[in-house]
Amino acid sequence: MKRQRRPVLAPPPAVPPRRGDVPTFSAAIAAYQASEFIGDAIESLLAQSLPPIEIIVCDDGSTDDLDAALAPYAQRILLLRKENGGEASAKNAAAWAASGHFLAILDADDVYFPERLEALAELSVDRPDLDILTADCHLVINSRYVRNCYDEGYRFEVDDQRRGILERNFVGPGLMAVRRDAFLAVGGFDEGFRHATDWDCWIRMIFAGSRVGMVNEPLAEHRVREGSLASNRARQFEAYVAVLKKAAARTDLTAIEQEVLRHSLHSQRRRLALRRAE
Repeated sequence: MKRQRRPVLAPPPAVPPRRGDVPTFSAAIAAYQASEFIGDAIESLLAQSLPPIEIIVCDDGSTDDLDAALAPYAQRILLLRKENGGEASAKNAAAWAASGHFLAILDADDVYFPERLEALAELSVDRPDLDILTADCHLVINSRYVRNCYDEGYRFEVDDQRRGILERNFVGPGLMAVRRDAFLAVGGFDEGFRHATDWDCWIRMIFAGSRVGMVNEPLAEHRVREGSLASNRARQFEAYVAVLKKAAARTDLTAIEQEVLRHSLHSQRRRLALRRAE
């Protein structure tokens, strides 16, 4: 029986698209103090129905026993090592070492469901004009399922992605695949940011002409735990403000986009002030 097509959200193509070739994926994991859980991430990549052509782990100066955690996978991964410089620098290093059409980013404490890369490949074949591919996921906090990530008002933007990305990071929580050439063309992640590195990058890519498509079903598990980047809300809000202040310096914003950005910056500053007060 032929499988039903997956639900997809994406902006309309500029011209009727021709079906593309099946892309290749290089999986990238930035690892810092991740020895307790990185095995789950790697196992989820090895279980993909469409396997990545390579799994790149970049050790960002870990001091835990990461070597022991990676030993069972020594013949199945490419291990990079660097001094601690943050998540952005580790993912950039993986991107430069990668050879796939897309860089499939997986945080060390998250996992892909088995058909995730296959689903993203199907989307790319149907829409070869898309440079950023994402999908819904389960949000799991301290090992407890809370909701799907695209719930409760967290909406994927279809109509105006330039405006949408200035309002919020609608691309999702760090579980996307990005066309490697387009990613490197904008300089990759800004290594000056320790948080919200992805939001800043998507702003730059979308304003450079990239578009984002989403498979509208949960195909990964985004895990938030005490001590993770995502759990430190005050620093996250500080980073959001910094990302938007950087975007405000752009000279290619329309008057409407400038107004949207001012409203977004005001909202994030208010969230930060409330968090600090708490």
